[in-house]
Amino acid sequence: MLVVPAVIGVLFLVLPFAGLLVRAPWSTMGARVTDPAVLSALWLSLSTAGVATAVSLLLGVPLAWLLARTDFPGRRFVRALVTVPLVIPPVVGGVALLLVLGRNGLVGRHLDAWFGLTLPFTPAAVVIAQVFVAMPFLVISVEGALRGADRRYEEAAATLGASRATVFARVTLPMVLPGIGAGAALCWARALGEFGATITFAGNFPGTTQTMPLAVYIAMQRDPEAAIVLSLVLLLVSLAVLATLRERWVNAR
Repeated sequence: MLVVPAVIGVLFLVLPFAGLLVRAPWSTMGARVTDPAVLSALWLSLSTAGVATAVSLLLGVPLAWLLARTDFPGRRFVRALVTVPLVIPPVVGGVALLLVLGRNGLVGRHLDAWFGLTLPFTPAAVVIAQVFVAMPFLVISVEGALRGADRRYEEAAATLGASRATVFARVTLPMVLPGIGAGAALCWARALGEFGATITFAGNFPGTTQTMPLAVYIAMQRDPEAAIVLSLVLLLVSLAVLATLRERWVNAR
């Protein structure tokens, strides 16, 4: 009874990718993929998504722990704020980042005046935009893992005299490591595909801030076959990395 809608669901997700494969210009694929502009956009996407995931891990894991294991006034409100980037249009996030970190923004004007630091339209802006839209995926995954972890082991370690930091590093983290890995994979994938906040906050400068999604958008207006090739490259890279990470982390339970 459930097979038919399940099969329809699979087809709905797979058919668009089949369209890419059918329409791909295979005879010129090699030359298009090795184009310096394509390689530059691919490298920028991979490197910024990696940095964004690392930053999200540094900030998101403690935030998830705070939401899952502590009780403080306004915790529900903070949790709602954390999930806001998941539901707002990414371009709105880019506008919000500009208003705060732009040269005349609430914080950006002080960064410019005190340190001569201007963030918009730089590779750093790409990373910031990616962290803004992708970190909630990590926080939600890690918070769920922390809530599902058996706390008796932590209580036993605390009873034996382990400090709170030791319990977190030696007991809690190993227990939720698959959840952290899965969250990091989702975070990386979302950062890799980020478009709206990036083009608003970081712009679209080839070689500097033009990531693969932005390159696909520009190519679609000038050369649809190039857009198909770029889309296939992005799809294959995403599938390869996600399959590797899921095999390594999710199945490690």
